[in-house]
Amino acid sequence: MNWLMLILAGGLEVVGVIGFERLTQRRIASGLPLAVAGFGLALFCLYHAMTTIPMGVAYGVFTGIGAVGSTVIGILFWGDSPRPARLACIAAIVVAVVGLKATVG
Repeated sequence: MNWLMLILAGGLEVVGVIGFERLTQRRIASGLPLAVAGFGLALFCLYHAMTTIPMGVAYGVFTGIGAVGSTVIGILFWGDSPRPARLACIAAIVVAVVGLKATVG
């Protein structure tokens, strides 16, 4: 259950980042609620996940999901560059997150 909370936390972090992106576009009415709700709920879920998942693993997975998710959303919807080097770095993050999950005792 706590791994699901951790995955949800990472997804909600992406929602918060989308809110920040909307704020930079001066879309305050939609950006502010997305940022506050996304990050607030993300931290709430992270807190619950950390009751049984070690801190270093939980935070690494949380930030990894957020980084990969935000980058993919940026490529798909905001015209961020999908250069091969960037995609290789994303792949490295995914491998690292899977490695963290696999090494939890």
